[in-house]
Parts: sequence; C-alpha cells; structure tokens
Amino acid sequence: MKRDECFRPFISPNPITSFNPVQISPKIDKRSFISPFSSVIGDVVIRKNVYVAPNVSIRADEGTPFYIGSNTNLQDGVILHGLLNKLISVGGKGYSIFISKEVTIAHGALVHGPCYIGNKVFVGFKSIVYNAIVQSGVFISNNAVVINGVHIPKNRFVPPGANIDTQEKADALSKVPADSKEFAREVQRVNQEFPASYNLLFGENRCSCGVAYNGRRKEGAE
Repeated sequence: MKRDECFRPFISPNPITSFNPVQISPKIDKRSFISPFSSVIGDVVIRKNVYVAPNVSIRADEGTPFYIGSNTNLQDGVILHGLLNKLISVGGKGYSIFISKEVTIAHGALVHGPCYIGNKVFVGFKSIVYNAIVQSGVFISNNAVVINGVHIPKNRFVPPGANIDTQEKADALSKVPADSKEFAREVQRVNQEFPASYNLLFGENRCSCGVAYNGRRKEGAE
C-alpha cells in the first residue's frame, strides 16, 4: 500500500436526515492540509493554507454551514459542531460557525455554533466557545469558557479558567498583554508553515475534497 493511501482523513457530505435532507460536500482549498484521522463532514468551506491537525472533528451535520478562513490552524483534538437552525449572520449570510483569518484553535478546544470568531483570535487549550461572538485579536486562555450569547470586544484577554457567561463579564475584560500577543503570533508563524510542508510529505496532487493522491498511479494498480 502506498504512503498516500494510508490513514486518510474522513471527508464526506452530511448524511440525509429529516432536518437536513440535502447532501453537501466540503469545499477544501488544495493549499490547505487535512491530517489523517480527522473528519470534515457536510457544508464546510476551508480556505487556503489552513492546517487541520490529527483527530480534529469538523462536523456540519446538524448546525450548518461552517466557514474556516485562510491561515487558520485547528490543533489536535479540536471539535467543531453546531446547533440546528441557530445561525450567526456574516455578510448577509447565516453560518453555524464562522472562523475568520489567522485564527488559532489550540489542542482539545471545543467551538460550538452558533459562533463567530474574528481575525487573529487565539482559542486556548481545552477551552469552550459556544453561542458567542468573539471579535478580532481576542486571546482566550486555557480552560476558559465563553458562552450564553456574549460578545467579546476586540483585543480582550480571557484569563485561564475564566467563565465568561454574561455581557457584564465580557465588557470588564482587560486588553491582551504583550506576552500573550507575542505567544499567539509565534503559534501562528509556526502553524502557517505546516500545510505546504505536510502536502509535500503526503502528496502534491489533491482532489477538491482535500485528499492527496498519487498522480502517477494508474487505475487498477496495486
């Protein structure tokens, strides 16, 4: 068995259900990379140079659609899911989850729609963002929770373990410290190199679903 035939990610249209009767397949830019053991299901748009690490679940089978902007990285164990018929409006269109450009979602975090995450947001390890609007430049620390329809203003810092469940708490957040800004920038710098590097490792030729294949392989070859 060839290297690029091993451990492919699971990339699939949504299953047909009474509440979601039309199957839509993911649209993944060929310059992005979906790691082995990850799942991308349903109406999901993934723009260029996105890195999806192993064991990520992007499941638009209930809440839908999802959008993931360019240069974003979803690290190991991240979960994206959404509630049925609960949407955020972006540019006049409804989304279950909208993730903008250069976002980092760190290991083990849960982002659950309806949810909007702005440019250059950092979502820390094992944190939860659910039913929230998170504006650009926000830093959400490890094990923090952002829920209940709150709106986090730009460039605010959510401390480790904080539970931001009211707008009053969200409005009281301080600005992102310089060391956290630098940490988020460095994580972005590292992860933006991964899509191109992993694409070379797993295969340069990619179908519209994002899966690599060997361009020299003939039909029926072993």
